[in-house]
Amino acid sequence: MSQSSSASRPQAPTVPETTVPETTVPETAVPETAVPETTTGAPASNAPGAAPQSLAQRGDNRSRQPTNQAFRDFIGSGWGPRPSGLPPRSEAADWAVARRAALGAQFPGERLVVPAGPLKVRNNDCDYRFRPHSAFSHLAGTGTDFEPDAVLVLEPLTPPGAPAPEGEPTHEGVLYFRPRASRASQEFYANPRYGELWVGARPSIEEVEAVTGIRCAHIDSLGDALAKDAGADGVRLRVIAQADEAITALVDQVRQAAGLACGQAATEVDDRLLEAASELRLRKDAWEIAQMQAAVDATKAGFDDLIRSIPRAVGHWRGERVLEGAFAAIAREEGNGLGYDTIAAAGDHANTLHWINNDGPVRPGELVLVDAGVEIDSLYTADVTRTIPVDGVFTAPQRRVYQAVLDAADAAFARANQPGCRFKDVHSAAMEVIAARLEEWGLLPEGVTAEDSLGPDGQYHRRWMVHGTSHHLGLDVHDCAQARREMSMDALLEPGMVFTIEPGLYFRADDLLAPEELRGIGIRIEDDVVVRPDGSVERLTAGIPRTVEEVEAWVSGLIA
Repeated sequence: MSQSSSASRPQAPTVPETTVPETTVPETAVPETAVPETTTGAPASNAPGAAPQSLAQRGDNRSRQPTNQAFRDFIGSGWGPRPSGLPPRSEAADWAVARRAALGAQFPGERLVVPAGPLKVRNNDCDYRFRPHSAFSHLAGTGTDFEPDAVLVLEPLTPPGAPAPEGEPTHEGVLYFRPRASRASQEFYANPRYGELWVGARPSIEEVEAVTGIRCAHIDSLGDALAKDAGADGVRLRVIAQADEAITALVDQVRQAAGLACGQAATEVDDRLLEAASELRLRKDAWEIAQMQAAVDATKAGFDDLIRSIPRAVGHWRGERVLEGAFAAIAREEGNGLGYDTIAAAGDHANTLHWINNDGPVRPGELVLVDAGVEIDSLYTADVTRTIPVDGVFTAPQRRVYQAVLDAADAAFARANQPGCRFKDVHSAAMEVIAARLEEWGLLPEGVTAEDSLGPDGQYHRRWMVHGTSHHLGLDVHDCAQARREMSMDALLEPGMVFTIEPGLYFRADDLLAPEELRGIGIRIEDDVVVRPDGSVERLTAGIPRTVEEVEAWVSGLIA
């Protein structure tokens, strides 16, 4: 049987099945998914006089599910009890309490709506694996694929605009989601997107409350909850508008009915919430940093297996995909999957910064630039780049470029460890080295020094490194992307910040301004770092080889 809808979507491992009386869980109203059949088994739409099928109905033509009441009674009976007990509270739950409090304190008296997002169609009736919106996961403390269509609402505990009493929270979190349906329901057997026989049992309300520590409610009650006390003199609403179009439309409907901001004014209101949720992740708590280290450790294992696959890759017409597949296997086995599409760029492909086609050969004597990260079950991802000699040994030109990039990375790391460093200073330190090396090699325009190039009217060195040196890292590979510049790029480095340091040099094969022996060489070295409580910056990726000698020994030892 071919997979339909999200039949391949795994059950969230953080919320195991437990014994909860099925009568305590409201049965979800689910549209009929099967095509009604006649007594002969033919689709009803083929019966004489039947109305023509709509396009929406035709997707069910391959289904021949019985709909008679006797069958429904039969399939809903004879099931054993569910496992007893409630699951333990998750490690993230208490940390998430503090995150919700920090966000809510910025919007006293307002109702904040944070959707997880819906399932997204890949093609026809097949969905992508579900991944919740990062703001939802961060604030709810959930991971993996919990839970399509869920919505976290921060309910105000104070009057509009009034701060909470000192030490008291301004909001209470309420988590709305679709709990599992009764085995007597049609959803149980007939709904390929949500049905238990298709995608596994969803958790109950009681189970999610136990795991998250958040009061939970059925998603069917969300509309009334959003509308309660809404108005210009009452509760105002904000929503993470990009997460779920349907929920955003529902919030807009409530706002319009209550005489609240609509249109562009509502967009500005909502953008402020997205900005605040993004900035909240600029500084990671201790639990998050531990998750980041775990993601890096899993990524190291993925790189090890990728290197072991090099001999097979050399003999394959799509050797880059052999490398990509080796890493992906570890990402799926040890984590939730990939944090982003892997770049496995051999030879001149390394000079295309976001090369993800990975359809080229891997040739002896060349380099392979691998930019990859494992997203673990908590949804935190590593982001690591290593440039690997296919034969285990760098050629002299490759070594020269590699060392220049390594020197730039080390300079950026050293600058990050100096007091008063701002985020943008890390990039500047790397560029000073890149510009100096290019001047030494005679690549800058005649009469232009490295110092000239570093000025705002120069920047010639950026021809060979057009990207930035650093970005924040966490639940998103480019985390905190909606933060204000003064909170990110121009900000001082602070404890809890996790970011990358990733300079590179790229000499395309058709670059006539580059020396011939450097053409086709592209090198990037990327490490993940964290600012510790004492202000020092430490490499989370310290265990992944990065110097010339370390990389040669690493590769040679694994491909031998």
